[in-house]
Amino acid sequence: MEKIDFIKPGAHVHFIGIGGISMSTLAELLIKKGYRISGSDMNPSELTGHLTSLGATINIGQRAENITGDIDLAVMTAAIHEDNPELMAVRKNNIPLMTRAQLLGQIMKLYKYPAAIAGAHGKTTVTSMVSELLINAEKDPTLSIGGFLPSIGSNFRLGNSEYFVTEACEYTNSFLEFFPGIEIILNIEADHLDFFKDLDDIRSSFRRFAALLPVDGTLIINGEIDNPEYITQDVTGRIITFGLKGDFDYTAGDITFEDGHPSFDLYKNGQKQERFTLGVFGEHNVYNALALIAFADSLEIDRGITQKTLAAFGGTQRRFELKGKKDGFTVVDDYAHHPTEIRATLSTALALPYNRVFCVFQPHTFTRTKAFMDDFANALALCDNVILAPIYPARETDDLGISSHTLAQCIISKGRNALCLDSFSEIENFLKKNLSQGDLLITMGAGDVYKIGENVLS
Repeated sequence: MEKIDFIKPGAHVHFIGIGGISMSTLAELLIKKGYRISGSDMNPSELTGHLTSLGATINIGQRAENITGDIDLAVMTAAIHEDNPELMAVRKNNIPLMTRAQLLGQIMKLYKYPAAIAGAHGKTTVTSMVSELLINAEKDPTLSIGGFLPSIGSNFRLGNSEYFVTEACEYTNSFLEFFPGIEIILNIEADHLDFFKDLDDIRSSFRRFAALLPVDGTLIINGEIDNPEYITQDVTGRIITFGLKGDFDYTAGDITFEDGHPSFDLYKNGQKQERFTLGVFGEHNVYNALALIAFADSLEIDRGITQKTLAAFGGTQRRFELKGKKDGFTVVDDYAHHPTEIRATLSTALALPYNRVFCVFQPHTFTRTKAFMDDFANALALCDNVILAPIYPARETDDLGISSHTLAQCIISKGRNALCLDSFSEIENFLKKNLSQGDLLITMGAGDVYKIGENVLS
């Protein structure tokens, strides 16, 4: 593989906000390609510690003095504001600057088979499935995953082939900086309304993403997306559809479940094919599996390898992840932070043979919570035992006049029970008193709610 050509080999690249999972992935990729890496973040983490062990220089806290005169390129996340002292220093010193998405797009240009997986939900799961598939097919891929994949012990893998796989996030239109040869679009729903105006704005963004494909590219798209022809109308390459409720290129029949694990008969162009059994839970993963099968077929990967990959794939970190068992109860953690994801996760949990299901949900950002308040309440109302943690603000500072207590009242107004507690310690004490043998505890959200389950277990 040739050296990355947009900056000189061995150059010094500085990452502003290096501690995020996607930024740390790119930093590690450049380290392993011979670049000198520095970066900063507001707090230390396992990821920053790992980068330090690989030779990166990490500063905790973002200050102008972190921007030294030998930096050849700076890379920033979408969360960095114009008044960030490091960004201001980069601009003052005329240092070349890229966003994370622009850097990732440039890296994709180096590969013959760059694949990008997009959608409101399921990106990390399907990216991980694709990763496992290519490894099992001995394609030696380079991987950039939005979650920890146990089989590779990381969210990143540097291969030595022409295959590159990454998630493609629509937030701030970052995926429009990419250069994919294969795209998967899993679904399109309203989200990130602190950036997008509405669902139409989001659909427009996905349409532009689909149009990035070259003439010899391949788009694999969920045919159940509303008016998919709008999304695909500018695509000049091959279009492959999948879904369960319609006449699609790839669909599934005779879906059965054993302990929550689905099995199904594959139908391609209406013709019955092999039967597949999944190592992950829930009907939503049948959609994900269909996308993977279509992807595998597009690369002419043996179906037997695809079957074995799906049967063995047990998920990624924070996707219905088993955290442990204690005193007869089970603790699972899930990243779900959108109403559709919550509904899918709770539906899966409630179909499993547990006595009671307790859901501790931590809303993620004030804008999302306010925009989907009623949808959150309806989804969480599936569970009889809902405990709400304080909202995780992430990048936001304005609470918009709402809190988790607002959401609790919305759930109660629908005739369901909800308890809102103001600290993790209060929630942990409640759980320790109320969990009993045969119960399932799900910690749910995109923030640090997983710590509650870990503390209950310990």
